[in-house]
Amino acid sequence: MSRKLFFSVTMSLLLASSGAVNAKSYKLATISPDGLGWMKKFRDGTKEIAAATDGRVKFKIYPGGVQGDDYTVLRKMRIGQLHGGAVTASSLTRFYPDLQVYNLPLQFRGSDEIDFVRENMDQQIIDGLAESGMVSFNLTETGFAYILSKNPINNLDDLKNAKTWVPDGDPISAKLVQSFGISPIPLPIIDVLAGLQTGLIDTVIVPPIVAIALQWHNQVSYMTDLPVLYIYSMLAMSEKSFNSMSDADQKVVTDVFNRVFDEVDADNRIDNKKAYDALVKQGLQVITPAVKDLTSWRQLAETSIENLVSEGEISQQSVDRLRANLAEVRGDDAHSAP
Repeated sequence: MSRKLFFSVTMSLLLASSGAVNAKSYKLATISPDGLGWMKKFRDGTKEIAAATDGRVKFKIYPGGVQGDDYTVLRKMRIGQLHGGAVTASSLTRFYPDLQVYNLPLQFRGSDEIDFVRENMDQQIIDGLAESGMVSFNLTETGFAYILSKNPINNLDDLKNAKTWVPDGDPISAKLVQSFGISPIPLPIIDVLAGLQTGLIDTVIVPPIVAIALQWHNQVSYMTDLPVLYIYSMLAMSEKSFNSMSDADQKVVTDVFNRVFDEVDADNRIDNKKAYDALVKQGLQVITPAVKDLTSWRQLAETSIENLVSEGEISQQSVDRLRANLAEVRGDDAHSAP
């Protein structure tokens, strides 16, 4: 073998070996069941990344809560058993408490306000998480959460008497629910269906697509037509895991996942409308709160936000920025009530 040929073969083997060494499979988990439309987009995105990086970056997805709920996923990320997860934003408050600014009760009147606020504030949330070592991609709407219950919820007194679920390990959600005079019942999300079936709980506050995806809708009879909260999710990876990729591969991953979750964001809005209509068609009785009761709901919501600020759970700066954006899109006073 000539020296030139020997050198060429050797270099090829070294490069191939280097590529194999640098290749890595990243483990991502989610509570979402497999088979949902967004999961197909997610999987397609990971395949696109693997192809674009020549196999250097691969992802293995664990769906359906097989790795535990959001808080368990984050714990496993911390000890290196997982590299990332598609989780609800509220589970990440310990990394950046102000990300719950979108989750404050009864702040939004419609999707146009959501779009305007998110255009101006999403990057603040992504940057805030990054400062705490959590890499996140474009945020994804889960939707407005409605009260779904076994018994009719017409007003605050009805809600106070309900056995209302909150995610286990989510103290902020618990505080918000408690601010409405409710004693919440914390459960892991994987135990909610059984809780509804046994009567341990009789009320959940979730977006329609979540209720249908997790089959909770078959255990309730009423839906209060009041968008209590805006819920969103995101794919997050530990900074250490993300930084183990080359700069070029990081760009591929970021570009693909941002595009995928932008598509999921748009799809979820459409699917939530369809899911809401499906719940009504299924026979859930829709309850529209009276004007006087709605005023009481909003007043109590404002009190709950004031309490969160005073307790240091969220900054006044973020609340003020939210209010300023809402005022701009509404064309009214920045300090007017939502």
